[in-house]
Amino acid sequence: MGRRKGRPGAQAAPNGLRGASLPGGGRRAARAGGGRRGRGGRRRCWQPAGTHAAPRPTWPAALPPSATAAARCPLTSGEPRFVDPTPADRFDIYRKVPKDLTQPTYTGAIISICCCLFILFLFLSELTGFITTEIVNELYVDDPDKDSGGKIDVSLNISLPNLHCELVGLDIQDEMGRHEVGHIDNSMKIPLNNGAGCRFEGQFSINKVPGNFHVSTHSATAQPQNPDMTHIIHKLSFGDTLQVQNVHGAFNALGGADRLTSNPLASHDYILKIVPTVYEDKSGKQRYSYQYTVANKEYVAYSHTGRIIPAIWFRYDLSPITVKYTERRQPLYRFITTICAIIGGTFTVAGILDSCIFTASEAWKKIQLGKMH
Repeated sequence: MGRRKGRPGAQAAPNGLRGASLPGGGRRAARAGGGRRGRGGRRRCWQPAGTHAAPRPTWPAALPPSATAAARCPLTSGEPRFVDPTPADRFDIYRKVPKDLTQPTYTGAIISICCCLFILFLFLSELTGFITTEIVNELYVDDPDKDSGGKIDVSLNISLPNLHCELVGLDIQDEMGRHEVGHIDNSMKIPLNNGAGCRFEGQFSINKVPGNFHVSTHSATAQPQNPDMTHIIHKLSFGDTLQVQNVHGAFNALGGADRLTSNPLASHDYILKIVPTVYEDKSGKQRYSYQYTVANKEYVAYSHTGRIIPAIWFRYDLSPITVKYTERRQPLYRFITTICAIIGGTFTVAGILDSCIFTASEAWKKIQLGKMH
């Protein structure tokens, strides 16, 4: 007396859930995976053993089908809850594996650390490449600066330490018939060595046809007997000045040319091949400049009347090929794609490596156990 017997055919509750009280009366067996469904197909919840003092959970009077798992199965805090998947959950391709079904290993920890370091290295490398601006160059046949009116701006800075400033002049001539002696517009002469020498700085324009400009004494009122044409070229550039770090072009190929040890009475010929150059930044703004190659020779010229007055000649010709530099940055979608490939590929390879090592280790243990038995 005093102890009520259970229903005939009742089964024992799972381990750790003995003595659990179920709504609806009686003790029922829990089905693997979260208990047994009661009448009406509703899932029952087990109350763990040893919790008889706690108030018995009761079902709410009316719960909507969309009620949360916690509301449908009000277990004590920290207890596992077994809920039915919603229709949307069935589309989850990233199924979760309980931690109780996984086994960490020392080898796996080492591989994981190496994997994370490798991913970090590749990520930083890709991030640096994404931030850095790439310079792409291309060649084509065209006149890029059509709005220049067929002119090219020239900047010349040259020192003649043994020739007076009143004797120094600039002459320009080309195949279009231009012949200008003693060009003085936008030019400046600076005395050197207490007036014994001269530094000539000039800004002028030339036509886009073969021609030459030369520094000489041709414009002087009185020609010297022995003009000394030794010189240093500080700068000779065409078009806009480009100061771009990643572009290493010959925009000032003659800059720093030193001819102080040459024959004072010799003429100097610099033969230039000018190459049009376009630089386009990330905003689409274009700047037009010119690179050039140079060859030079030094000689003392004579004619039937005697020695010819020496000069410093710059003979130029234009190339039909245009060089274009364009600033480009890697697109964001390509950066994201690369990062995803790095992370996914690294984890996949590391997982395969870890599985192989773990399988080999387990096989070796079995072999050792077989030898011991």
